[in-house]
Amino acid sequence: MAKGIKIRAKAKEGVTTVKALISHPMETGGRKDKKTGNTIPAHFIQEVKVSVNGEDALTGHWSGGVSKNPYLSVKVAGANKGDTVTIAWVDNKGGSASGEAKVK
Repeated sequence: MAKGIKIRAKAKEGVTTVKALISHPMETGGRKDKKTGNTIPAHFIQEVKVSVNGEDALTGHWSGGVSKNPYLSVKVAGANKGDTVTIAWVDNKGGSASGEAKVK
């Protein structure tokens, strides 16, 4: 399943750009296994949260339409160098992961 989240956050002129690469299979539930012909069950991230120093900055609701190992990039106002950015997700099977990075 999930291996983790790679996060980078960089502040410039009052705006912090947060970039993340999330390891997740992101199956829609509509594809078939080529070997067996059986439908591959849906397995996707449902909710993603970005927070700065523990305060929510973004909550996103995703579905099976997002690609495998999704890349996320957001701009956050008010984060400063040295602040901690955390990204956490929960998928439709109850799996979850989180990661954090210091703003540079």
